[in-house]
Amino acid sequence: MDGYIAYITYDDQNGNLHLTQTIVPEALAGKFLAETLLEDALKQIKKENKKAVAKCSYITKYLEKNPQASDLFI
Repeated sequence: MDGYIAYITYDDQNGNLHLTQTIVPEALAGKFLAETLLEDALKQIKKENKKAVAKCSYITKYLEKNPQASDLFI
């Protein structure tokens, strides 16, 4: 977006995706990019019938505000 790169890092451990970091450049903060990235990742995790593990403070906070997503996490 606008020449910046935003991403979520993960580690696949036996089919469970450990979501370790959500990286969004400061210039893009407040534009809901982290939320969009995470929701897209969760759609893919659901599609692949996998589970996620929250290892990132942003994702933990997201789950507190969006408990309906907790079924995708172990």
